[in-house]
Amino acid sequence: GYIKRTSLSEYKVHSRGGVGNRAATTRDEDFLEYIVAATNHQYMLFFTEKGKCFWLRVFEIPEGSKISKGRAVQNLINIEPDDKIKAYIRTNDLKDLDYINQMNVVMITKNGTIKKTSLEAYSRPRTNVVNAIEIRDNDQLVGARLTNGTSQIMIATKNGKCIRFPEEKARAVGRGSIGLRGISLEDNDEVIGMIVVNDVHNETVLVVSEKGYGKRTAVEDYRVTNRGGKGVITLNITEKTGNLIAIQNVTDEDGLMIINKSGIIIRIAVSELRVMGRATQGVRLITLKGNDEIASVARIDHEEEEEEEAE
Repeated sequence: GYIKRTSLSEYKVHSRGGVGNRAATTRDEDFLEYIVAATNHQYMLFFTEKGKCFWLRVFEIPEGSKISKGRAVQNLINIEPDDKIKAYIRTNDLKDLDYINQMNVVMITKNGTIKKTSLEAYSRPRTNVVNAIEIRDNDQLVGARLTNGTSQIMIATKNGKCIRFPEEKARAVGRGSIGLRGISLEDNDEVIGMIVVNDVHNETVLVVSEKGYGKRTAVEDYRVTNRGGKGVITLNITEKTGNLIAIQNVTDEDGLMIINKSGIIIRIAVSELRVMGRATQGVRLITLKGNDEIASVARIDHEEEEEEEAE
């Protein structure tokens, strides 16, 4: 539950398969969960497990060094003690009417419910909270993304399944309403993440498993289906790979941050990962020690890296 902002130039680039370096001082049983590249004047929208939404301007997030722990989120936004942040969206100026009316917020829950609402409904930042999605028993929000009206949505599950459908298959609803079925799950499966693809020819799908395996696949390898289907295999899950933990859309120009539960972080260039078939088990991205597992995987924007090189 801690948050901070740090200059991206504090992180060095590594090669695939390396060990990584420490990114934050964590207490026992704590680990880094999300990392996002943003500029000071952008907004961060935070969505919690229970479906609530909070706002912060990026410059309102306290600055900390690479190894500092940061500030408790509870001190910055009024989040309930038994709730936790599950997703965030970085947005541009919320006063730009064309932008907020064109963009949508799409949310996905662990049980496969999807909900799409115009960004306009979230464009009036308040200090208190608003309800973003109604969460039913035994469900929780796992992801939220911005779409532009013509985006493609891909949803991945723990057991290695993935579905792809055009966003118009999910009609936009008001902030107070319940969502629709995004993917049908088999027993003991759950949604682990969702990506939004805007450039089918240049973007590739990166999936990563908890034991450090991952791979890139062409978006076209996933056939377009209707919302609510079962999806296709995206990673061949074995004992060696462990369950699927993350899905990201990436291009050769992107960087990746892989964060382990022990707080170790590794940054690699996506261009080092070749594009391969959909049902393979992938390659080892990071060498894990003992019982360590990957906690999350974040894509770093290319523009940020160019700015850093220019400094």
